[in-house]
Amino acid sequence: MENKSIIIVLALFLCSITIPVHSEYHSEGNIKALHLKEKVTHLHFYLFDILSGKNPSAVQIAQPNISLGSSQSATPFGHLYAIDDPLKDGPNETSNVIGNAQGLYLSSSKSENLTLVLYVDFGFTTGKFKGSSLSLFSRNPVTEPKPRELAIVGGRGKFRLARGYAKVKTHFLDFKNGDAILEYDVTVLHY
Repeated sequence: MENKSIIIVLALFLCSITIPVHSEYHSEGNIKALHLKEKVTHLHFYLFDILSGKNPSAVQIAQPNISLGSSQSATPFGHLYAIDDPLKDGPNETSNVIGNAQGLYLSSSKSENLTLVLYVDFGFTTGKFKGSSLSLFSRNPVTEPKPRELAIVGGRGKFRLARGYAKVKTHFLDFKNGDAILEYDVTVLHY
């Protein structure tokens, strides 16, 4: 019994010994120390968000489990959509594809005014920004007649450390099936 007591006391003593450790999990600095020059880039493109047909670019992946009444909207309140929308250099079906928008949007308004909350990554597949992308996370009041302003919150590739905004206008919207063509004018600051 005395041996067990000695072992317990010895174990408690060893557990109470502290060893100083000098480490840092971060360091502070500033971007100027990296000798990077901030750039401003303007982009103009069209997003084709197609919910109808045999090959839609946006599909509903969730909806509320309660009845919220009948809605005439193709995107009723509480419905969540996954997208893989083409980005094109013009508003026509035959315009050149320059990338794609992948992400999610949630129909977030109970009123008849369609409002979406978007998380979208704009990935560019051609041109100067091929392999780079911009991340957007913002509220989009779709039915507002003036251009809506959405937040660019990040990026990768040539858009590393990006921040900025996108002005969005609805070029075409079919309220029955939800198909839309959106015009994006993006201003982004990046290094």
